[in-house]
Amino acid sequence: MQTRVDFEQRADQDSRRESESRTDGAQTRRAAREPFTRIAGVGGALPERVVTNQDLAEMVDTSDEWITARTGIKERHIAADGEYTSHLAERAARNALDDAGMSVADIDLIVVATATPDYAFPATAVVVQERLGMTHGAAFDIGAACSGFVFALATADAMIAAGSARRALVIGAETFSRILDWEDRTTCVLFGDGAGAVVLEATMGTDNGASRGIIAHALRSDGSHRDKLYVDGGPSTSKTSGVVRMRGQEVFRFAIQATVDVVEEVLAKAGICAADVDWFVPHQANKRIIDASAKKLGIAPEKVVLTVCEHGNTSAASIPLALATAARDGRIKQGDLVLLEALGGGFTWAAAVVRW
Repeated sequence: MQTRVDFEQRADQDSRRESESRTDGAQTRRAAREPFTRIAGVGGALPERVVTNQDLAEMVDTSDEWITARTGIKERHIAADGEYTSHLAERAARNALDDAGMSVADIDLIVVATATPDYAFPATAVVVQERLGMTHGAAFDIGAACSGFVFALATADAMIAAGSARRALVIGAETFSRILDWEDRTTCVLFGDGAGAVVLEATMGTDNGASRGIIAHALRSDGSHRDKLYVDGGPSTSKTSGVVRMRGQEVFRFAIQATVDVVEEVLAKAGICAADVDWFVPHQANKRIIDASAKKLGIAPEKVVLTVCEHGNTSAASIPLALATAARDGRIKQGDLVLLEALGGGFTWAAAVVRW
């Protein structure tokens, strides 16, 4: 007859085998696709002007208590007149290059994720390329709303893995203040402007046997939800830029389940479980969504990087801004497993696992 000790020993052995299986699977996947892509540098940029909840209370029927309780946001940064998405993107890119110890001459690809481009065309990435003084390589934009940075990261990773690029700037940049209805308290309190960037490079190296870089990503979309979070204009429809419209409760409910599903998918691809994650860096949209998602995934609050209180929802810029903050203050260290996740209009949603 099995004793409790026997049962516990067998459970222990099963757990070790499962962990070893996940590790072996991840190492096999990494070996099969080398060279892989590592994050060599990260940087962020925010406009100088800060708008607090109290400032908004003087503009619309709201209060600091109402905004904080429902979103966790205390303030947001708003671009100045004449300050464009490309300006913020350039600043973030230069900060990321400085962090990586590189110059623009080392870069051969720029991918900008944005829902608020400077122009319908040319791409904001091309404008950033020109502002950086870069005349070689390629530059283009990706539009996946708030999920855009993870989509751009996956795209650049695939291009590096295919040998189409050696080093890339991946930038999330937004001036959402330009597409807000400043009389709609359900949306104008949520968003802010900003940019974040990472430098990616191909590498064959490992640290203590563990490959550093992008381990796995998962991308999803479902256009049947497009009327829940969208901009009510565009060149082809209204010939205007339009403003943000949102059915908040429906977005909230969908976001939590979608987050859990895509994270579970990417963890399985990476051959790890939630307990292996050192840092969870979600899209900084709403503290209640972040808290609920982390709880459902079994990720401890102290492992969650939370910056939404400082700059609001900056759409495609929010994840790289959070990465820049956590790397700068020493929370994210070399060798850490970092989980990224986002959901945006469309709906689009995505996740990635990176070893820093």
